Amino acid sequence: VQLVESGGGSVQAGGSLRLTCAASGYTDSSTCMGWFRQVPGKEREGVARIYFYDDNTYYADSVKGRFTISRDRAGTPVYLQLNSLKPEDTAMYYCAAGRFGGASLCILSASSYEYWGQGTQVTVSS
Repeated sequence: VQLVESGGGSVQAGGSLRLTCAASGYTDSSTCMGWFRQVPGKEREGVARIYFYDDNTYYADSVKGRFTISRDRAGTPVYLQLNSLKPEDTAMYYCAAGRFGGASLCILSASSYEYWGQGTQVTVSS
């Protein structure tokens, strides 16, 4: 599975962006795709994930109510809508994918995902 992110950019606080993760290769109902973010010197942080079997979603507390993960019914792309952006949301955002045996196993832990994109930068100014 190859993943390519797009949609990053620079916005002012309170603004919005939509990130897109396009996947090529085999995905099926056991696929879980997640968005992570990382700033230099810090660990990669899980933001949101979606489990393909039933479109079950999960969000980190830091983005709950502001970010929305979704996907086309055909499978991919997977989107991350970023609303009410804050300067602390500034980071490189990565898309990741893996296969899991159930939604409860599809956790926001970077080590759990097998495939990664190259990232797209999001910068939020105050």
